[in-house]
Order: sequence, then structure tokens, then C-alpha cells
Amino acid sequence: MIEFANLTFTAWDGEKLVGIARALTDYGFCCYLSDLAVDGAYQRQGIGKELIRLMREHLGEEVMLLLLSAPKAMSYYPHVGFENINNAWLIRRRR
Repeated sequence: MIEFANLTFTAWDGEKLVGIARALTDYGFCCYLSDLAVDGAYQRQGIGKELIRLMREHLGEEVMLLLLSAPKAMSYYPHVGFENINNAWLIRRRR
């Protein structure tokens, strides 16, 4: 998953990886933020918000940032600037 992402930002506490934002983008129109994860012990410290900020800064304002949220994280994303949309479609992957 990490090998084929074309945009990745990480957060570290010394040598310990505590957060990651992994995305796929065309750098012109859209960026799919496929993973945003912060170690539970490090949550609520602004790490996820900073990873999103770094990604947006790198992409520029012209590139749309979109994601699919895990059910438990649905309430998080409005607090960091995402809006809920109803115009998406999905073909689920086979497990």
C-alpha cells in the first residue's frame, strides 16, 4: 500500500512512527486520501490535522482532497475542514 502511493506524509516521535497520511493524486484535479492514521496514544494532539495541512500545502488549493471514512472517524473530518457529500458512488472490493 505504501509502495504505490504517490504522496505520503508521516509523523514521528523519535524513532516511532505515530501518524501517516497516504494518498494517490494526479496533482492537477484531485487527491484521494486513502489513509489517515494516528496511533491511539497520540490522538487529540493535532497530528492528523497537521498531516492534512501538509498534504494540502503540498498539493495547492486547486486540487480537491477526498476520502472515504471509517465509520468511527465520521465525526472527526468536519472538524478538520472536510464537508460531507452525497454524490459519490462505490463498487466494493472483493475480500
